[in-house]
Amino acid sequence: MTSDGTSTAPDRFWSHVVKGPNRSDCWIWTGAIGDDGYGRFWLPQPDGGQRAMRPQRWLYEHLTGVALLPDVLLLHACDVPLCVHVDVDEAVSHLAPGTHRGNMLERVRRGRHRNEWTTLRTSGLPRSERVRLSRELREAFREHGWDAAAVRACRTGIASDTPTLW
Repeated sequence: MTSDGTSTAPDRFWSHVVKGPNRSDCWIWTGAIGDDGYGRFWLPQPDGGQRAMRPQRWLYEHLTGVALLPDVLLLHACDVPLCVHVDVDEAVSHLAPGTHRGNMLERVRRGRHRNEWTTLRTSGLPRSERVRLSRELREAFREHGWDAAAVRACRTGIASDTPTLW
């Protein structure tokens, strides 16, 4: 809290994050979600207005002290759009700076692009459906806290009650 009783940016940020119990788990954003399915974090501006940014971008800049240029993306190693697990230890962090080209190459390498073998339920879906799925995941975490099965289903598109071949 600040001297005038308002919450600081870090306090507000962490109030919207559910961390998994293990060091390698995702940290799920439970705050606002934009029309692209990614989180939004609102920051007050000197003129009295507010500015929205992706929460993982704010956390990266906050923890590292490095202001990211507009053309620098934060790439998810976990493929969970609501994950904000940024760590100064790159071996633990789920997000790392990269380029649009690098993101597209990684997308192909991981099979996130739509093809006959794609299993991720978000591949090839309309934007509105991806947003709906992000909001559904957020609500599950708001209501129930950490849920490894929900993260697994988000990453793979395979729910825990999906029948297996054997």
